[in-house]
Amino acid sequence: MNTPSHAIINLAIFHHLPLPQANLAILFGSVLPDLPMFGFYLWAKYWRQLPANQIWSSTYFQPAWQNLFHGFHSFPLIAIGWLIAYACGWKIAQIVFISAFFHCLFDFPVHNSDAHRHFFPISDYRFISPISYWDPQHYGAIGALVELICVLISTARIFPLVESWIGKGLMLSVNGFYLSIYIYFYLRAKLWFS
Repeated sequence: MNTPSHAIINLAIFHHLPLPQANLAILFGSVLPDLPMFGFYLWAKYWRQLPANQIWSSTYFQPAWQNLFHGFHSFPLIAIGWLIAYACGWKIAQIVFISAFFHCLFDFPVHNSDAHRHFFPISDYRFISPISYWDPQHYGAIGALVELICVLISTARIFPLVESWIGKGLMLSVNGFYLSIYIYFYLRAKLWFS
């Protein structure tokens, strides 16, 4: 799934938590598994000045980078983080790890060629889903539509509860962007095959 989708969906799932700091912890946990990829892209694009095709076709797949990405998507490592936070009584850290767990849980069924090793370092197993959230060769249109519907429903659920105009604006921007992209590709496909 796309990173902003994780943030909106996780907020909708956990909006009832009574801690005032919970929303920031939910947001941070929902994007935490993808942060190394953003750092990697900034490093590769702006520090190393690599072309995009090299970044995503070879550099991304180097073992050290893959281990980092998979480590942040690892159910066992997230569970260990949660157990440490629980043992220490760190409620906010527990929320971060639970939110990160849900990020990985939602990623699990929608990654094909880019599947993560969700059981790293215990296992190198990768669930290669027949459905992708983005790749049209693996039902990406269906995956994107399901993601869009989940984001729209989640936004409708939490929008009235968000007091910040910045938060409301960000949610509306994400929804508008997803809708416009989906409509663009839908129309493009219809015109292409007509």
